[in-house]
Amino acid sequence: MRVEPDPGLGGEAAHHAAYLDFYRATCIEKCRSLPEEDLRASRLPSGWTPIELLQHLAFMERRWFVWGFLGEPVDEPWGDSQGDGDRRWAVAATHTLEDVVGLLDAGAARTRAVLEAHDLDEPGSTAGRFAGMTPPDLRWICFHVLQEYARHAGHLDVAVELAGGHTGE
Repeated sequence: MRVEPDPGLGGEAAHHAAYLDFYRATCIEKCRSLPEEDLRASRLPSGWTPIELLQHLAFMERRWFVWGFLGEPVDEPWGDSQGDGDRRWAVAATHTLEDVVGLLDAGAARTRAVLEAHDLDEPGSTAGRFAGMTPPDLRWICFHVLQEYARHAGHLDVAVELAGGHTGE
């Protein structure tokens, strides 16, 4: 069982970073608990697989912090999406779980650097994702990404349980 971050971490940005790390690690742990065949099999009507969901999280985090907040160009901001329909997400058979974890780890390092270098009240860039729009501030982006990780950790809990694995944090 994973232990939630310490309430005495310090400032709000440190708490955001710690909870993002917590839920990211929870999702990785759930995927690592599955054998390869269950990692790439869907047990849900929506059709996604655990490894696809994990890759989606890596792209989602990059979309919000790098392309969104920083306004930096990124290759394939929607790289987790393969179009509409039943097979919206896809992970190449040549990509291993550890390849996807590497994407998440790189994104985590980038997110931590953003949170260390910027004030939570700072608005996102008007380039990139928010071109021509009023961008949200960093605090709003943190909450959005955190809720997406927490929601998908619950989805993974169901998928792992259906595969016969453990549930919970």
